[in-house]
Amino acid sequence: MPEDPIDHIDFDELREKAISQPLVKHMYTADPSAHVFHGKIYIYPSHDIDAGEAFDDLGSHFAMEDYHVISMESPLADAVDHGVALHVDHVPWAQKQMWAPDAAHKNGKYYLYFPAKGYDGIFRIGVAISDSPTGPFVPEKEAIKGSFSIDPAVFEDEDGSYYMYFGGLWGGQLQRWRTGRFIADEPDSPLAHCPVKKEPALLPFMAKMSEDMLEFAEEPRAVRILDEKGDLLLAEDNDRRFFEASWLHKYKGTYYFSYSTGDTHYICYATGESPYGPFTYGGRILNPVVGWTSHHSICEFEGNWYLFYHDSSLSKGVTHLRSIKVAEITHRPDGSIETIDPYGKRT
Repeated sequence: MPEDPIDHIDFDELREKAISQPLVKHMYTADPSAHVFHGKIYIYPSHDIDAGEAFDDLGSHFAMEDYHVISMESPLADAVDHGVALHVDHVPWAQKQMWAPDAAHKNGKYYLYFPAKGYDGIFRIGVAISDSPTGPFVPEKEAIKGSFSIDPAVFEDEDGSYYMYFGGLWGGQLQRWRTGRFIADEPDSPLAHCPVKKEPALLPFMAKMSEDMLEFAEEPRAVRILDEKGDLLLAEDNDRRFFEASWLHKYKGTYYFSYSTGDTHYICYATGESPYGPFTYGGRILNPVVGWTSHHSICEFEGNWYLFYHDSSLSKGVTHLRSIKVAEITHRPDGSIETIDPYGKRT
């Protein structure tokens, strides 16, 4: 049996080299979606627990069951855990796996968007509402009509419009929606229905939100991610193609769509002139972290931009026990973003 490379990592040395330390240490947190509401940072992460599930490529070991909200007065301040904001037991349609969430604010209300598996084994996206950014959140009785897959991210544009981006491969089931309907009659394999080699890579989806923030205002559409020639990225382009973890931010009039490449462990970005895209690949924001997954968000605080992400250094490499972190990012004068090495330099 081959050696596991993680056996040779000196985690004490790794933590010393890391450009940032875990924001929360009393529990494991991941997939941080960060927003600034009323001058304060609020982070909406998933909550990793060791549920004793077997490790597999479908993500069965990611058995999260609730959400906590974390707040910070600034990126350098202590992180405050506000306790359980929503539990799967309170969501009528959801059975398990409360994966990466996001949040939005409109007209004094706060909306928590979250994926979960229903009792039919299919991931949908739900929404819960609160009068406070820290919750507790009261869920709608049904998932958002027309939603599917995982990793919702909601972007507020300058004109007051809101857009949701979502989708994730393998355990996130995006490949099972290639026909427009869920394909359930094949073996439960992460590679079933995935495109191969020279085929265009699967794309994330997006839709404008309704005025009440509870539904899609339109049919979800694919978000095109193009190479330098204007062609769709291919399935074999594992270092650049979309896998999961959509995010959108806007900088000096340009829309930046960022995402994780999944099995190659990069956070990449592409730029466009509209929230609908298309987006042209621009480069990497974050090099691989310890732990299989990479998932992030980007937000501005007092004129500076920050990347919120996670790694598994605190749990000494346990893939499904992660810790959220933050690091400042730099947009160059030409609009490109400097690449961050989580345990060293920037390029």
